[in-house]
Amino acid sequence: MSSAAGPPRHVVVVGGGIAGLAAAFFLRERGGDALRVTVLETSPRVGGKLALVEIAGVTLDAGAEALLARRPEAVDLVHRVGLGADLVEPATTAAGIWTRGLVRPLPRGHVFGVPTDLRAAARSGVLSARGLARLAAERVLPRHVLAGDVSVGAYVRGRWGSEVLERLVDPLVGGVYAGRADGLSLAATVPALAATTAARGMRGAGAAVFAGVRGGVGRLPDAVARAAGAEIRTGVTVRQLQRLPKGWQLVTGPTSDPVAIDADAVVLAVPASPAARLLADAVSVAAAELAGIEYASAAIITLVLPATARTRPLRGSGFLVPAVDGRLVKAVTYSSAKWAWTEQAAGGAVVVRASVGRFGDNSDFARTDGDLIRAVRAELAEATGLVGEPIEASVIRWGGALPQYAVGHLGRVARIRAAVAAVPGLAVCGAAYDGIGIAACIASADRAATVVLGELQIEAE
Repeated sequence: MSSAAGPPRHVVVVGGGIAGLAAAFFLRERGGDALRVTVLETSPRVGGKLALVEIAGVTLDAGAEALLARRPEAVDLVHRVGLGADLVEPATTAAGIWTRGLVRPLPRGHVFGVPTDLRAAARSGVLSARGLARLAAERVLPRHVLAGDVSVGAYVRGRWGSEVLERLVDPLVGGVYAGRADGLSLAATVPALAATTAARGMRGAGAAVFAGVRGGVGRLPDAVARAAGAEIRTGVTVRQLQRLPKGWQLVTGPTSDPVAIDADAVVLAVPASPAARLLADAVSVAAAELAGIEYASAAIITLVLPATARTRPLRGSGFLVPAVDGRLVKAVTYSSAKWAWTEQAAGGAVVVRASVGRFGDNSDFARTDGDLIRAVRAELAEATGLVGEPIEASVIRWGGALPQYAVGHLGRVARIRAAVAAVPGLAVCGAAYDGIGIAACIASADRAATVVLGELQIEAE
């Protein structure tokens, strides 16, 4: 590593979620002895939305349980922090749609829910005869090259009809973003749809290739924190970020007893709202753009049920639920069927995770734990035949967890990054920008580290 002679330069990373921890890892890996990195996290632990919870003696993921293996960033980092031997593939990736009274198979061969095989779509039973006819009619429509961004809902409805949108695409959007297709940007969330129709050829991607970590993806944050070799400080809230003639000053601690931390550079790896607050004075343009990003809340209800609860076979890895069907649950994962390590740890018990919460409607999120558990049990019994008293149940609430990429999101992000780039020694990363998945967050952390190292003139060998 090389840098100007003198003491190590100091970089402060604000936020100890996976993006902040990954940024610290990349900074330390490439900066070596020329760099000192401090991570400040307001909560008592690092990891953000990646966490573990123990239920009925089994340690399970309380947040994300899988990472997208089609992108290399997350898988590569898992290997580099010593968890490579624990990377596992799901036992099954077949998913269903609970609609019209049955859990029906998601049609094989699709692009984010849009079927590419009419026969497979007909066999699934998700669409009515009228919906299938409308799906087939898309093939005679002219190629469509978009001049600007539109919502996922408007695009899918116009090309393939309302049923494809409501019964197939919207459930996938709800499962990933806890949002509605009519409010999300096509360019920022599912650009593959526009690209395939513009090229006049829809090729089904099938099920996405996912990977998990034996013992839970929630193990990743601590492994990254250890490998980074950075100073990790939890329970520290940054209240102010001030530009100095050379570098930055971060103000932490209570207003009655503030503590100042000086830094040569800062990486903001926090959600949009706290990022906007911290940048209000130093980069007001970026702050105003960040303030416009809205978030959805979600809750994960995990049930550990005795083997006798299974009155009929559970097929596949779980199912999604269209919002149009008016159910509480938006997605269910049969964890003990999807992950072999979970089945082994549970000793034959049935482990099920249900997700609730949709953007713009916090009524379900506000229900008590007991009420949510009872309601989820009732819907599971109806959909799958799982009955009986759980051995144990857990409710984990993630308030304001999922950023909503509204129409024009890519332009918003470009304006944020341009404004931030005009101020030396500053970078941003996290789920608010280029994707909410683990791999996307790690990629944004890599980008932020590269920016900071370049501005500090520290070059990796």
